[in-house]
Amino acid sequence: MVKDKVVTVVLPAYNAEKTLKQTYGEIPFDIVDNVILVDDHSRDNTLDVAKQLGIEYIIRHDENKGYGGNQKTCYNKALEIGSDIVVMLHPDYQYTPLLLHSMIYLIANEVYEVVFGSRILGKGALRGGMPVYKYIANRGLTFIQNLLMGNKLAEYHTGYRAFSGNVLKSIPFNKCSDNFVFDNEIIAQITDKGYEIAEITCPTKYFKEASSINLKNSTIYGLGVLKVSFCYFLNKIGLINYSILKK
Repeated sequence: MVKDKVVTVVLPAYNAEKTLKQTYGEIPFDIVDNVILVDDHSRDNTLDVAKQLGIEYIIRHDENKGYGGNQKTCYNKALEIGSDIVVMLHPDYQYTPLLLHSMIYLIANEVYEVVFGSRILGKGALRGGMPVYKYIANRGLTFIQNLLMGNKLAEYHTGYRAFSGNVLKSIPFNKCSDNFVFDNEIIAQITDKGYEIAEITCPTKYFKEASSINLKNSTIYGLGVLKVSFCYFLNKIGLINYSILKK
């Protein structure tokens, strides 16, 4: 616990057999109370590795529910067990668990209620192996999103995120998509509620075992991101009622 707050790390897993042990091994259990792993119907031995590691809360989907669907299960379980701070950490080791102290303390000290680990802050994205087309797309989409949503984020597309339990309780995240655009819909919900998002520099690791979406799915994701941003903007000026923003 940190300042009497229950800290939970959630691991949305899919085919993470080769990287789960290394990720789990770097979680700082001096401040982390619980770990929840949700296996989204992996085709490898992710579930067996999780059991061998002794992870306390393991949930397996009977069918693949998608990245957003996995996060919903993670956050619902975290709230069910009374978590005050919830951090999503990908078990593919693309994001270092060594930043957990920094992210958690920003929330525990009530400086911010939402903290993102950004791959774009600093100069590490391309150096860490991010494909050039993804870097360019990331920068372009983020520029448009900031204009439409009134934020000043360096990146909307990181998967390294920490929330206070109060934030997750106050937003209707179960209304969000079950696919990758979930990440941007939840930002729309957080922004709509008036929460400020802090960002810290996060090293980037791209390697064979790290999860990544291909060019086709990246394009679909990009179009979905633009749709979320435009819907948020139109809702803000009163032209539409964006259903995911209504609890």
